Amino acid sequence: MHKRLDNIPQDARATAWGGGENPTDADVSRLPVLLIVHQEQSSPGQVGNWFRANGYPLDIRRPRFGDPLPETLDGHTGAVIFGGPQSANDTDDFIRREVDWIGVALNEKRPFLGICLGAQMLAVHLGGKVASHPEGYVEVGYYPIAPTLEGQALMEWPDHVYQWHREGFCTPETGTRLAGSELFNDQAFRCGTAFGLQFHPEITHWVMNRWVTRSSYRCVMPGARPAQTHKANHMLHGPRQRAWLDQFLTSWVATPADAQAMQAAG
Repeated sequence: MHKRLDNIPQDARATAWGGGENPTDADVSRLPVLLIVHQEQSSPGQVGNWFRANGYPLDIRRPRFGDPLPETLDGHTGAVIFGGPQSANDTDDFIRREVDWIGVALNEKRPFLGICLGAQMLAVHLGGKVASHPEGYVEVGYYPIAPTLEGQALMEWPDHVYQWHREGFCTPETGTRLAGSELFNDQAFRCGTAFGLQFHPEITHWVMNRWVTRSSYRCVMPGARPAQTHKANHMLHGPRQRAWLDQFLTSWVATPADAQAMQAAG
């Protein structure tokens, strides 16, 4: 598991990264966060860094390689399903198990976050569709993102986010669309205590270089950003995306109480 923190510039909002806590002074009363990844070398990146820095132990599991999924999240703060080269439409047993398992988090009203493939799995679980762009476009690199009115009401969003996907999801009827982009209209949505993000706020400089190097063919697909632009764009847009992640995860761990308050107000 990759454990280093990137040394990248931070803007004023990013100085709150880690909530000002010393990771060695972790609050032992905080429950671990379940992190589900799909490759042997997958890293939770900045998401994992944030949880460690704020005192949340990591419970990393790889169902693809036989790791079981818990029957309940009573022993966890919440769960995150990350991306991967697979499709949420695949019929592989571990894909179907993960899609079905999302119901545990939803039924127990625990914080759930799906990133890229994980967001597509959440959409499929809720009855939404996942498909490629009708004209064959992809998003690979940094792209502008536009929050909806509902998204703006939740928080301030970054101008650009890092993308690495060929398929996209349609926000299910039970969800609320939070953001979109020019090529893929659905970039973020919420359903109760669950959030789906098509983009990759967990990206680090190290992980980005690995993706661009090992899968360089994706950088020449229709709509993709050229490989040589990724590093410069990461230095330009990465700090704000990282600051947004700090804000988002701070709110995300409190979503059960937030959802209850919304339900009471409604």
